[in-house]
Amino acid sequence: MSVRKVKKIIQGMNAVDGAGVKLVRVVGHNDVKDFDPFLMLDAFDSSDPKDYIKGFPHHPHRGIETVTYLISGKIEHEDSLKNKGVINGGDCQWMTAGSGIIHQEMPKPAERMLGCQLWVNLPAKDKMTDPKYRDITKEMVPVIKEDGNGSGTEIRVLAGEYKGTAGAMQADYVKINYLDVTIKPNTAWTLETNPENTLFIYILSGSANFKDQYQNPVSIFEKSAVLFDGGETFETTARTDGVRFLLFEGKPLKESIAWGGPIVMNTREELEFAFYELDRGTFVKHK
Repeated sequence: MSVRKVKKIIQGMNAVDGAGVKLVRVVGHNDVKDFDPFLMLDAFDSSDPKDYIKGFPHHPHRGIETVTYLISGKIEHEDSLKNKGVINGGDCQWMTAGSGIIHQEMPKPAERMLGCQLWVNLPAKDKMTDPKYRDITKEMVPVIKEDGNGSGTEIRVLAGEYKGTAGAMQADYVKINYLDVTIKPNTAWTLETNPENTLFIYILSGSANFKDQYQNPVSIFEKSAVLFDGGETFETTARTDGVRFLLFEGKPLKESIAWGGPIVMNTREELEFAFYELDRGTFVKHK
């Protein structure tokens, strides 16, 4: 079976978003072709509330899904569908913006604020679907423990499936696999993948070895994203400090992208119309 090899390593860029939240933009505008159907990945990790307390006040989205996974910390949220709640450590918020939604996310002071937000593109035919919000609590996420040879490898299945175990979420539009993988030191792990799918990981902590384009081992460390080329299997071996990473896999849409801030459409005309509706107060179709 063909093994996926490292195609690109990204460290991300420090950025400030919302009302002044410090984060790392790991994947963004310049990466959409390689990472299709994934549009953006923002990572945050801070023990200083001043880095994030101003949060993300009410703002619009259209044409995408946002997936916020909080490993530790607390975020209060509400939106134009009248959803309101709290994301705690281990929880995930899956929001389908569709035709238009306005929401806010306000982090609260915590010992450590650790997590990320992923943007998944919507196909052209589903850009204007009804918006929807789904709350995934920690208790809903299956945890698979693989204790062969005492390794203690642990896989949290946020979305999609892993070896026949369905994840907490099954996406309606772009079917993705979203795994939170922890591998003990000096332990190998293999995952069968669809060779046509885009696959990348973001290393939260530790380090691991992968194969480069010449089949040589390459060590990659925490706070790095790694994009892999096509292949039937994904393979890695944790180094002496072990590793924890998030794995994202999905089939590319191969559609045109017109992206303006929080709105992602297929054409410039659609994008301009979205902002026109925003100015007129007709952006939100469902309340």
